Amino acid sequence: MPQPSIDLLAGITTRPVSAARPRPTILLLDSGVGGLTVLREVRRARPDADYVYAADDAAFPYGDWAEEPLVRRVADVTGTLVERYAPDLVVVACNTISTLVLPTLRERFRLPFVGTVPAIKPAVAQSRTGRIAVLATPGTVRRDYTRGLVDAYSGGCAVDLVGSTRLAAFAEAELAGEPVPDEHLAAEIAPCFAERGGRCTDVVVLACTHYPLLVERMRRLAPWPVAWIDPASAIARRVVQILGDAPPGTVPSDAPGLAAFTGEGRAGEALRASLGAFGLGRIETGLLPVPPSARDTMIDAAAAAA
Repeated sequence: MPQPSIDLLAGITTRPVSAARPRPTILLLDSGVGGLTVLREVRRARPDADYVYAADDAAFPYGDWAEEPLVRRVADVTGTLVERYAPDLVVVACNTISTLVLPTLRERFRLPFVGTVPAIKPAVAQSRTGRIAVLATPGTVRRDYTRGLVDAYSGGCAVDLVGSTRLAAFAEAELAGEPVPDEHLAAEIAPCFAERGGRCTDVVVLACTHYPLLVERMRRLAPWPVAWIDPASAIARRVVQILGDAPPGTVPSDAPGLAAFTGEGRAGEALRASLGAFGLGRIETGLLPVPPSARDTMIDAAAAAA
């Protein structure tokens, strides 16, 4: 299996950046609201920037899609967003598409991209018991790229890949003011906790940007204490490496950020309040819907390939 590039193994993928505007526009893309955890850290690093947060909710969840149509979908969505908002940098705040679509995006658009992939290398370095879990979507777990990371960086550490089919939707429900019961969440994270040969899991990699939205509840429900690794701060540092620090004397942007949804649904009151807490005071919807017939075809194709 070909080795992933060094940048991807570090958790981020980029292209060289040309000189950005003094107050850059940063676009973040995810299938839903999970990337808000990344937005929070990037905003702390560059509070002067203008932000567009794009949720491809019309195609949520990406894990249901076959790979080829998912690449086309994300490329089309990115093209629509780039034309509409003219960002200086794009953060792909989704492990599933970062491990699959970033090469296509770098070829198609003359923009720097920062992505995220499972933080296996730092998790292995942090583990004291030699057993870690990678909590991800089924799509990320089955990706050859993810297994290449395990082969490259696990060393003598046991790595359990745990694919959750429901956690991303649980996070979406949390922000919408409809949290799932504790027992449902506890059951979903239970496979992360293993004890074999006297070694217990002591680090869990949150390999989906949705999952940190639930981390406080997961920490409370865990059968024993573990370290939870969230890559958002590393992504924010890379954004600063590319765009630079805010110029001296620059004041934080007072423009409300924009939440752009590809689907036609309207955000309810609870979700609007949650978006506002992340600095997103404006909302646009219906940017690029997916026809139901097309969605059914792509999901059927993914099921057939599984």
